[in-house]
Amino acid sequence: MKHLEEKVRSLFPIRVSGQIHRLLGPVAESRGLFAPVGAQCEIRCRGGSTLPAEVVGFRGEHALVAPCGDTRGMAAGDRVDYRGEMARIRVSSSLVGRVIDAEGAPIDDAPSLSGGGVDVPLHRAPDNPLRRLPVDTPLATGIRAVDSFCTVGRGQRLGVFAGSGVGKSVLLGMLARSTAAEVVVLGLIGERSREVREFVERELGEHGLRRTVVVAATAEEPALKRLKAALVAMAIAEYFRDRGRHVLLLLDSLTRVAMAQRELGLSMGEPPASKGYPPSVFAFLPKLLERAGPGARGSITGFFAALVETDDKNDPVVDCVRSVLDGHLWLSRDLAEHGHFPAIDVLASLSRVQPRLISDQRLRCARRLRSALARYKDAEDLIRLGAYVSGSDPATDESIRILPRIQEFLTQDREERTDYEETWKRLESLLGDESGREREESEGPEPRSEP
Repeated sequence: MKHLEEKVRSLFPIRVSGQIHRLLGPVAESRGLFAPVGAQCEIRCRGGSTLPAEVVGFRGEHALVAPCGDTRGMAAGDRVDYRGEMARIRVSSSLVGRVIDAEGAPIDDAPSLSGGGVDVPLHRAPDNPLRRLPVDTPLATGIRAVDSFCTVGRGQRLGVFAGSGVGKSVLLGMLARSTAAEVVVLGLIGERSREVREFVERELGEHGLRRTVVVAATAEEPALKRLKAALVAMAIAEYFRDRGRHVLLLLDSLTRVAMAQRELGLSMGEPPASKGYPPSVFAFLPKLLERAGPGARGSITGFFAALVETDDKNDPVVDCVRSVLDGHLWLSRDLAEHGHFPAIDVLASLSRVQPRLISDQRLRCARRLRSALARYKDAEDLIRLGAYVSGSDPATDESIRILPRIQEFLTQDREERTDYEETWKRLESLLGDESGREREESEGPEPRSEP
């Protein structure tokens, strides 16, 4: 039956064709091509080569087509064919452990992919919000700063916001290796070619790759291909979720996805809305992000990295992503420069579902230690200048005493993984030691017995 469906699809009775009229950056204008947005086409160059492309919009009666490859060799008058196909990718369990490109083709040195699988659409509407299961089960990541101060739930979506060189890729590698998930889908969008291999070999390693599907589209590839890589990663994650699997989706980075959409939008004539980004960017990102989350059976827990230009917390892409997701991890350049890794600023980070995931006792413990960090930060300038007088504020005195132990708890080697329950025991022991010391000081020394 499946074979007959594929045969019928390949024999689409109507061939719709047009001609390339002009090329404007990453978008070509075609005359006579009456095809819907999202239609998969082929540009037949006069030199004999063919170039895959996709209809991304219209200008009057002319279709705007984005080539998914190098445009050198294209010329005015080249034919564009449409055979009735929309953007899809073939997915199967054989993808696990492999590295593929935005077209679903393997780019590693392993044997070719086995047959079988199903075709899934790249563009899909998010599930009905009333049919989604609640996020109420803690998900262990093995990273103490995350599991304690920003507890993650299965099916939650979080942003990872960082400037360049602050340790974003290292943190994503730790999540890929240590998080309690059945399948990991990793999208590397707009990365340097060198970094793809380094991430697979150093950050994932052989053990991490065994349960991971890597989708890569490097910086030099066309905008459409970088955009499709993000959609392919999401479609693969949805495939495993719909089969009852618990999936961890890592996307690095949404900023490069937004830049790819910006290239296409500006080439199609959209006006820049904010920092050069056209409105289509801020319409596309929520559509992509809302597809992750819990399903009727499985779940997609998503960590979506965003590159913060000049460490600006009001970056438009970061601000858009932050408003859609269920929390975020903020990586601090100041912490990284002081050798504090992972450089997670717990005061600037947030998990919106944490109160539903942990007990009231653990929540009070995390909040009290977070408050101690905040008090120290408020008085940090006075402390460094030597202007703070011990005893003037008991709460600040407490934060000064406990700070070294909190910092030791929050720092972690890239290969280290801490059990979820062990993380909470260590965090509660920090507070327990301090409470015991406070009781001793308030009660004073024990009276000496008379001989």
